[in-house]
Amino acid sequence: MPDELLCSGSVLRAVESVVREVADEEIMARFRLLAGGDVARKSGPLDLVTVADRRAEERLTESLTGLLPGSAVVGEEAVDADRSVLDALHGEGPVWIVDPLDGTRAFVHGEEGFCMLVALVQGGEVVASWTYLPARDRMAVARRGAGARLDGRELRAGTSAPGAVLGVATSYYVYSDEAQKEALLRLRSPGFETRPITSAGCAYLDVASGVADAVAFAWENPWDHAAGLLLVREAGGAGTTLAGEPFRVTGGNALPLAAARDEASLRRVLVALRGDR
Repeated sequence: MPDELLCSGSVLRAVESVVREVADEEIMARFRLLAGGDVARKSGPLDLVTVADRRAEERLTESLTGLLPGSAVVGEEAVDADRSVLDALHGEGPVWIVDPLDGTRAFVHGEEGFCMLVALVQGGEVVASWTYLPARDRMAVARRGAGARLDGRELRAGTSAPGAVLGVATSYYVYSDEAQKEALLRLRSPGFETRPITSAGCAYLDVASGVADAVAFAWENPWDHAAGLLLVREAGGAGTTLAGEPFRVTGGNALPLAAARDEASLRRVLVALRGDR
């Protein structure tokens, strides 16, 4: 199925409508109203899941596959229950990559820094993405080769001033092995100001809109990166793995991976991560 059909205006608008509806009915309806039994802990020490995550993913799965018959969904919660769900990413058919609630800890604590992420993949390539911050009603949409928009307006990442201190959001070290942790710690050096990432999607949007200069991650879950990397690239930014290769949604990437608002900033971040300076 060609990109033109996958990403026709009608499909783009339909997905945006679905995302808004599900966010309103399953996420915002529970925001700051969670009961004790609505929250559970998954594998990691910071890894939470709520009834909102699960219900939103179920609704998105039903609606998105209805929009594109024959498509599959790779969702965070489905993969948590069954890793074989990831196998769909190795096929040629259209696949929706879904994070129903990115930034669950913020959501649980009543903070607004969470989002819903949807990316459409064809043959391993991300062709469109949606990043929605429901508590702030901000919607960013990107289409491969056609640019990015935030709330209907063209989105441009801009450039960092030559030699300026770069603001870089980094993933928590608890999710890193020792080599990855050492790489991320190299960003705690002159020329960089670091802060932790609480939501991958929100962090990518910050880069795409020029609010932040770069991000660096030591994990490769496709639902955390597929939407954001396309958004940054279509806003004029750039992203790559530690090996200087494009991120693969199928996995096996050299980590950390980084994205920045311009090529020069990305090169500075990669040099630091590799310890080349």
